[in-house]
Amino acid sequence: MIDRTTKLRWRRRFRRSKKQVEEFGSQTDDNLEKHFFGRLSKLAKVRRFVASWIILLGLLVGGVFYQARALGQYYLQPTPTPGGIFTEGVVGTFTNISPLYATGNVDGSVERLVFSGLLKFDQNNKLVGDLAQGWSVDETGKIYTVTLKDDIFWHDGQTLTTEDVVFTYKMIQNPDAKSPLASSWQGIKVSASDESTVVFTLPSILSAFPYSLTNGIVPKHVLDNTPPSQLRSSPFNTRNPIGSGPYKWEAVEVTTVNEDAREQRIALVPNPLYKDGAPKIDRFIMRSFSSEERLSKALINREVNAAAGLSTLPEPLKNDLSTKSYNVPLTSEVMTFYKTTSEMFNDVKVRQALTLGIDVGSILVDLGRPVLPAYGPLLKGQIGYDPAIKQQTNDKVQAAKLLDEAGWTVKKNDNKRYKDNQQLTFTLTTQDNPTYRHVADELKKQWYDLGVVVTVVPLREADLQSALVGHTYDALLYGISLGADPDVFAYWHSSQASLQSASRLNFSEYQSIASDTALEGGRTRSEDYVRTAKYKPFLEAWQQDVPALALYQPRYLYVVRDVLDGFSPTSMNSGADRFNNVQNWMIRITNQPIKD
Repeated sequence: MIDRTTKLRWRRRFRRSKKQVEEFGSQTDDNLEKHFFGRLSKLAKVRRFVASWIILLGLLVGGVFYQARALGQYYLQPTPTPGGIFTEGVVGTFTNISPLYATGNVDGSVERLVFSGLLKFDQNNKLVGDLAQGWSVDETGKIYTVTLKDDIFWHDGQTLTTEDVVFTYKMIQNPDAKSPLASSWQGIKVSASDESTVVFTLPSILSAFPYSLTNGIVPKHVLDNTPPSQLRSSPFNTRNPIGSGPYKWEAVEVTTVNEDAREQRIALVPNPLYKDGAPKIDRFIMRSFSSEERLSKALINREVNAAAGLSTLPEPLKNDLSTKSYNVPLTSEVMTFYKTTSEMFNDVKVRQALTLGIDVGSILVDLGRPVLPAYGPLLKGQIGYDPAIKQQTNDKVQAAKLLDEAGWTVKKNDNKRYKDNQQLTFTLTTQDNPTYRHVADELKKQWYDLGVVVTVVPLREADLQSALVGHTYDALLYGISLGADPDVFAYWHSSQASLQSASRLNFSEYQSIASDTALEGGRTRSEDYVRTAKYKPFLEAWQQDVPALALYQPRYLYVVRDVLDGFSPTSMNSGADRFNNVQNWMIRITNQPIKD
């Protein structure tokens, strides 16, 4: 219990504290009045002075900030940087990625990204080692020795060996595998002399043989248990391929079910084990389109970063500063092939007349981009090309005369030609794209002036490939790849017209003993001057027999939206060659410090 004395003591202490608080509050009020409110009137008198200092201070701070930023930019430069997702569009349909079977735009493109060959073409279209460290040929010209690079791996981590190389070419040669490459490998022995050396023994000299070593190599440890007759239908080709190329397979997706608008997406990821270093782009997506119109629309709408193989640059992009187009010359040739075994074209006078009746130059003027005219089965500048032996064109008077001599005459009051009450008419099959349609329509018009009625049949990529395999056409407007070496055996030798031929690339079904002998002789000589002499009889026979109408050397159009660093080919043999240095491509630009 608290006594009275304690209570009095607490009461006095409380009063004393209260008085101190009151005195402190009063003192604070006096000081605030004296030192702040009392001086406000004086502060107003110097407001301009204070404002000036505040503005000056702001300018100084802003100037320092701007200068620091400017100096920072001065020591930075736009630099290509790894990363990003790149989507490329191409016309066609994905069917088979295996190097043993890949054909067409999409298959060939994806195959090049996933697989590696012994040799490849560089940016200047020169043959260089890919999986091969080097290669040589002996003094007989028949034995080629190829040495593999060290430490080459498959996408699954297994080591790539000479056994894989031998296995690949043995499968190509196996008739049960039915590879379209088989005809080029007949009679060639393939063996491994040790773990890093492969020996190719040819039955005779083949000057263009090294160019045959650019196809992809497949893994023996994955396919060894697959019967050759089942290789074409193996899941390896469409669902789980394993290669040694710069990109690894991830997935394929069909994005539409309507056949007319069928599209596919093939997703690839970098191969960290790639012999030349992992690609700089994080993800590569290949989109296939059913038509060039759909691909162009996707490019305009930025659904793809690039479009491969367009015939023309889409009109809305011609003045677009963010669009970059590359027109790369191809070692290819566009021709109209006359099917010489058909009733309509088995008469050489008809073929001569149809060729004479065409003004090639007028057709090329309206193509929309510059191309070089072609004058025969070889391109200007290639071994064997002879400017004195050219196809004869642009002589409608002589063309009409030859048709009359062949019995195809014009009826009165009718501009059309008939023979034994049969009209001179045929179909012209071609790929469904603007360039080929334009050329086909121009050919149709000029032949109509001669009294010849032509029906143009444009086909989508998949349907065209079927027509090529079956030779189901009267005449064919199409482009063929001649390659860096002018060995055109596959396109004009009689053996390549046969149903037994795996590829049947002799689209004219042309047969000539003189041509066969010349083609065989030209490909079995190594000296350029000897090959030129050997090819001359072939050129003369081709000019006289006219199995086709040579039109022009095409260019490959590659259109990119925004940035693509590292793409700069000067010439290509095929569209797939655009990927020869794809591991160095970059699509991102960032500001990086300038290096000393």
